[in-house]
Amino acid sequence: MKPLSVAHPFIRLFGRYLRDQGLPVTQQRAAVAEVVFSSDAHLSVDDMERELRERGERIGKATIYRTLDLLVRSRLVEEHDFGEGFKRYEHRLSQSPLHEHLICLECGKVLEFESAELYSVESRVRREYGFVPVRRRLEIYGLCAECDAAGVQLPNEGLTCPIETV
Repeated sequence: MKPLSVAHPFIRLFGRYLRDQGLPVTQQRAAVAEVVFSSDAHLSVDDMERELRERGERIGKATIYRTLDLLVRSRLVEEHDFGEGFKRYEHRLSQSPLHEHLICLECGKVLEFESAELYSVESRVRREYGFVPVRRRLEIYGLCAECDAAGVQLPNEGLTCPIETV
């Protein structure tokens, strides 16, 4: 992860949000925000705690969770639940803020992709139904190229619906 300075615009935006909410801008909150904004990954709280420790910060999980809640409420960070039993976080200020996710069920890798077809679907929905889309989420679960090449087989669990085509 590349370190950011507290003067970085993303950190300043978060500081402005905190002040607007009547909350203090603390060194711990800035440190957690810096870890999130300096990464292009989908970070778990454990990932963040490890990174903070490597940077010499001693910030407990409760503070990390509370800061993430504020970052999510500020709409600068998005929370994801990929069904792993924990949440992941990514900042929304990337080069491609609108993207979808591919999640490997074997190794947990999360890949991002953009789809022009989804923009077309949103336009069609607006035209045909008068519905105004404001957000969307597409997550595709399967095997990444590396796990597939390694011959990983996913078990079939549960019942198979007779109309499934895959």
